[in-house]
Amino acid sequence: GLQQGLQQGLQQGLQQGLQQGQRQIIENLMQVRFGELDESLIKVIDELLKLSPMESSRLLLDSSREDLIRRFLSE
Repeated sequence: GLQQGLQQGLQQGLQQGLQQGQRQIIENLMQVRFGELDESLIKVIDELLKLSPMESSRLLLDSSREDLIRRFLSE
């Protein structure tokens, strides 16, 4: 029981760390490309995190600010 709980806690911690790291990378790329992140771009970040890292990176490099907002927020 205790061993399994510790292992599960460690896995959750690693997963959260990976997600935070990926979020930080996306935020940094967006700040470099678009400057200050407003509320719309912060919402786009949440949507980009649902994609694979490769796809979110491609979209960030290839899309304009307006394209990203239209793609993820005009549904």
